[in-house]
Amino acid sequence: IFIESNHFIEKIHDEKDYNELRKAFLEGELSYSLKKKLKVLLKLITKPIAIRSSSLFEDSITQPFSGIFETYILPNNHPNFDERLRLTMNAIKLVFASVYSKNARNYFKAIDYKVEEEKMAVIIQEVVGNKFDKYYYPHISGTAQSHNFYPVAHMKPDEGFAVAALGLGQYVVEGEKAFRFSPTYPNLEIVSTKDLYKGSQVHFYAVNMNKENINLLEGEDAGLIKLDISESEKHTTLKHLASVYDPENDRVSPGLDSNGPRIINFANILKYEYIPLAKTINVILDVVKEALGSPVEMEFAVDLNKDKDGLASFYLLQIKPLVCNEDDYKVDIDKIDKDHLVLYSEKTMGNGVLHHIRDVIYVIPEKFVNSETLEMTQEIEELNQKMQELGKQYVLIGPGRWGTRDKFIGIPVAWPQISNAKIIVEMSLDDFALDASLGSHFFHNVTSMNVGYFSVNHKSIKDRISWDIINKQKVVNETKHFRHVEFKNPITIKMDGRKRFSAITWNDK
Repeated sequence: IFIESNHFIEKIHDEKDYNELRKAFLEGELSYSLKKKLKVLLKLITKPIAIRSSSLFEDSITQPFSGIFETYILPNNHPNFDERLRLTMNAIKLVFASVYSKNARNYFKAIDYKVEEEKMAVIIQEVVGNKFDKYYYPHISGTAQSHNFYPVAHMKPDEGFAVAALGLGQYVVEGEKAFRFSPTYPNLEIVSTKDLYKGSQVHFYAVNMNKENINLLEGEDAGLIKLDISESEKHTTLKHLASVYDPENDRVSPGLDSNGPRIINFANILKYEYIPLAKTINVILDVVKEALGSPVEMEFAVDLNKDKDGLASFYLLQIKPLVCNEDDYKVDIDKIDKDHLVLYSEKTMGNGVLHHIRDVIYVIPEKFVNSETLEMTQEIEELNQKMQELGKQYVLIGPGRWGTRDKFIGIPVAWPQISNAKIIVEMSLDDFALDASLGSHFFHNVTSMNVGYFSVNHKSIKDRISWDIINKQKVVNETKHFRHVEFKNPITIKMDGRKRFSAITWNDK
């Protein structure tokens, strides 16, 4: 209705510059009835608000769009009511406009859908949290999945997994460093103490309540601020979330009673049950999974301030299907020809066998510098575009975490920038540890597109990438950081969805 009433159809078709299209949407008018309702709503809600999408495709069981459309969080505290109303209306218009962003258009193209078929509604939600000094944020935000793609020890895939962090949920869904745990085994340490320290959260997001003049054209983060974790300790919000790392003895002490580096591992909550967070997540995942009839992912937030009955508050923010293929495909590793083994991983997701791929695009290990990952993002987007035009899928290999928001721990691509990759491999290098993308919007899109996802630790006895084989193949293209090679014959990709290992082999005849 908004597009039709403002005669934007031709503009959408002709305007290729997304920024110009956003400006045009801001000039559009919302209906009189909607403005009237917004005035009533904003007189009732004085806390920060999130303005987000709920679309036909975004909530689809088979192809959910996760993180493709934009979400705006507004402080909603301007002393002038008309200014609060204006910002809210502008945010709604920009959420509508995000259907036509480059990322969204590429995603539609990747799954062979037409953007004209999309139908979008906008949801206005009160942001969970409390005001601390000049900032507003919840004690805990996170995501949880009913299917664990990385079970360790005695975990089972169907027992689920969760990712949590201090502050607003953008930190988690954008793939930054956050704490991962099994809600079924909350006491189980998944990583070593040293790795826990290296991978601990050091920043968090909050609503900037001190910023009155917001320019939403700056992007989704216009109303937010990124703070050092030390700020939360001043606010006393770190009290039940952190522990102290003792590097001399390589041990972690729950609480903040001693001096030393802070580690956010939710010890008082997960180990000592200050609140029953793990049990709550498990119950909700089980109920929602049964209701939807498929694996699910949810976003949640927690306010640790307790009411008169001594209860904290758990907020269920969003639920979406988590599409994954669990059909059995058994791979007999003993029968694989080791001389023709291109890649092997024992930490994978995906299931089945592929025989149609000949192309491998990879970051040249000796040319990887983590301060140049933004440049790498542009390079892989251009290479992916060429593969799209040729209608070819490929294997993508690179160090660290694909799809992260933190440019220093991986390559910060959005899914549409690598949409023709059928297999994505994250590998470690010397002095560059591996931290998988589980829990992020990026990872959700990988699973919904049925893309194979492999993790290769170069220090592992069994994991392997045969660079000598890869480097002998025909070079199709080479950029500053990437090399695109093509095998003479299609490679064979075998993924065992039950045992969680995968292998890629080649045939030189």
